[in-house]
Amino acid sequence: MSTESGPERARRWRLVLGGAAEEALGSADGRDGAMDAALAALYDAGRAGDPGTGSKRSAGLGGSAPKVARWLGDIREYFPSTVVQVMQSDAIERLDLTRLLLEPEMLAAVEPDVHLVGTLLSLNGVMPAKTKEAARQVVRQVVDELEKRITQKTLAAVSGALNRAARINRPRHADIDWDRTIRANLKHYQPEHRTVIPERLVGYGRRTTAVQRDVVLCVDQSGSMAASVVFSGVFAAVLASMRSLRTSLVVFDTAVVDLTEQLSDPVEVLFGTQLGGGTDINRAIAYSQQLITRPRDSVFVLISDLYEGGVREQMLRRVAEMTAAGVQVVVLLALSDEGAPAYDHENAAALAALGVPAFACTPDAFPDLMAAAIERRDLKAFAERLQNTGS
Repeated sequence: MSTESGPERARRWRLVLGGAAEEALGSADGRDGAMDAALAALYDAGRAGDPGTGSKRSAGLGGSAPKVARWLGDIREYFPSTVVQVMQSDAIERLDLTRLLLEPEMLAAVEPDVHLVGTLLSLNGVMPAKTKEAARQVVRQVVDELEKRITQKTLAAVSGALNRAARINRPRHADIDWDRTIRANLKHYQPEHRTVIPERLVGYGRRTTAVQRDVVLCVDQSGSMAASVVFSGVFAAVLASMRSLRTSLVVFDTAVVDLTEQLSDPVEVLFGTQLGGGTDINRAIAYSQQLITRPRDSVFVLISDLYEGGVREQMLRRVAEMTAAGVQVVVLLALSDEGAPAYDHENAAALAALGVPAFACTPDAFPDLMAAAIERRDLKAFAERLQNTGS
């Protein structure tokens, strides 16, 4: 049961319903009035002809840069950052603010987030020189926050998987993993001696600085994949920092671009993408195949909504060839926090028939996914657990 008082409940409903409820619930004054005006400028914009909508509630943000800058400042003052990010995203979509984002003054007023970075990357080709430095600062801030969020977990998960994958069955005494050795030999337990007599020793391989796995991230940069492109670029940079991995990053639309050389700086990686355009997955996989020289020690991660504009049959055949050669193939419909994406169900089903499940993955779950891929665990089971836990 709600513990809100009658006046507080009425206040909240007044802010939710806007000016249409003014006659019944009264006017919003003071701070509530400012919040109401900020919401009205966005969500009631362009509704002057709607029944019951007064002129005060239909002006919107218009095309005035100073007015937009004030509005951006207002919403940052009155709402928490998570709400600000939603409102900014809605404003870009509903009020066509992309043109104004090309002004440095606008970028200084916004709340940086993944979606804003995606919008800026889509404008990269038309961005004037005076705006690019401000845009880079916004992207850098978001990248730094993402790196803090994902780096430690990614390094720990992947390093652990590589160590476990290096287990050997004839270890030196100092390299024996007694826990796994005992569990692997429980059937040889001797009750009279109250001990396990191991027939097979399980141990860790000696640590090495050699490259143990090749990882190829192949990322669809069509417009709908904006958030996935941002997260993929940052993850690729983190993986590339590990000496035990040889990491490549390939992005594609109808053309293919290899961004591996930029992986030392994820901001450069992101500005090397070009969001929008068509999709040729087959061409991207064909290029990626050339990068795979050790199939059984390679992980290929395709991140795409699978809407193929190229030759579908060849795309599926190439995936089948990689899996037959021993490549661990992972297909992600999205790498983002946005929930279930739209995707090509027919292509996803065709990949599943090849033993390659296609599923969405959150950034928080991606390190564990990479660990599972490196250890060649059942990715179908991983995907099912991911779906059941909602991670």
